[in-house]
Amino acid sequence: MDEPAEPRPTRFLSLREIAKEFLRLGFVAYGGPAAHIAMMEERFVRRLAWVSGAQFLDLVGAVSLLPGPSSTELAIYLGQIAGGLPGLLVAGACFILPAAILVVAFAWAYTQYGAVPQVAGLLFGIKPVVVALIGQAIWNLGETALKTVSLAGLAALVIALAILGVPVLLLLIGGGLLWMLLRQGEALAKASAGMAGFLTGSGTGGAAAAVGIVPAFLYFLKVGAVLFGSGYVLLAVLRADLVVRLHWITDAQLLDAIAVSQATPGPFFTVATFIGYLLTGWKGAALTTLGMFLPAFVYVAATAKFLPKLRKSPVAGAFLDGVNASAVALMAYVGWQFTRAALVNLPAAVLSIVSALLVFRYKVNSAWLVLVGALVGILLQVLRAI
Repeated sequence: MDEPAEPRPTRFLSLREIAKEFLRLGFVAYGGPAAHIAMMEERFVRRLAWVSGAQFLDLVGAVSLLPGPSSTELAIYLGQIAGGLPGLLVAGACFILPAAILVVAFAWAYTQYGAVPQVAGLLFGIKPVVVALIGQAIWNLGETALKTVSLAGLAALVIALAILGVPVLLLLIGGGLLWMLLRQGEALAKASAGMAGFLTGSGTGGAAAAVGIVPAFLYFLKVGAVLFGSGYVLLAVLRADLVVRLHWITDAQLLDAIAVSQATPGPFFTVATFIGYLLTGWKGAALTTLGMFLPAFVYVAATAKFLPKLRKSPVAGAFLDGVNASAVALMAYVGWQFTRAALVNLPAAVLSIVSALLVFRYKVNSAWLVLVGALVGILLQVLRAI
C-alpha cells in the first residue's frame, strides 16, 4: 500500500491572501470544531483548491494526535502549507483574532454591566442553550468514542474517578496510556517508550497559587500544551482547577465564560480570553490567549513534516481511543455540573428542553440557538419572569 501523500501547496500564496481568508473564516466560524473543519473543507478544498481532498483528510487525522484546539491547529497547518512559517503564523493569528477581540468586548461589558437586568437576562437565556449543546457534543462524540463495551467501561471508570476527585488531566492522559497499553502493549514496549514518557511528564506540575498576569499565563500555557480531546473537556479542566482547587473564579463565572464563547465565532478555547479579562483585565486577556494558543503554533511548526504519517500508527490510534473515551466521560461529568448551575427554575428548564429538541431533532445551527436563547432571556427579564 502506498504511503499517504504528504500535504503540499498546490500554489504559493501571499500572506495577504492567507490573512484575508482566515480573517473571513474567523468572523463566521460558529458551531464548534466539527463545523469549523467542514467550513475549511468547503473553502480550501472545493472552492479554492489549496489542498486536495486526500491531503485535507491527512491533516484532519494529524490534528487529532495533538493536544490543543483541533480546528485552530488545522487552520495553522493550512497556513503552513500555503505560506511556510510566515503563513503558519498569519493563518493562526487571523483565525483566533476576531473571536479574541469579540470575547474581550463581551468581558468588558460583563464586568461593567453584568448586574444590569438586560445583560443578566441575556446570559440567563444563553446558559440553558449551552447545556443542550454540551449534551449534543456528548451524544455525537460518544457514538464514535465508545465503540466497544470495553471503552464504555473505561469511560465509566473515568467518571467514577472524577467524582472521587482525581485530577482531570491525569484522567485524560492516564486513560489514553491505559488503553494504549492494553491494545498495543508489545508495540509500545518496543517503539513508544519515549512517547509514553513525554506524555506522562506533560501532566505534572501544578498551576500557580495566586492570581496574577504571569501565573494566569503559565496556567493556560500548561493547559494548552497538554489538553487532549474536545473543547468541552477544557471546561472540566478549568472547573477542577480554577473553581474547585484555586478558587480564582466561580461556577457562575465559568458558565458565563462558556456562554460568551458560544455566542462568538472562532475557537472555543477563547474561553481563556474571557477568564483572563476577569482575572487581570485586558493585559490578562492578551496573555491568557497567548498562553492557550501558543502550544498549537509550536506543535504544528515542529510536526508539520512528519505528523501526518503517524495517523496510521496502531499505537497512536490506541492512545487516541483511550483519550477519546475518557474525554466523553469527563464531558458527561462536567455537563451534569453545569446543568445544575444553569437550570435554576422552570423557564430555564423549558428553554433547555426546547433547545435540545431543536439541536437533536432538527439540527439547528448553534449560533441561531444562542441568539434566540439570548433574546428569550432578555424578554423574560423584561416580563420579570425570571
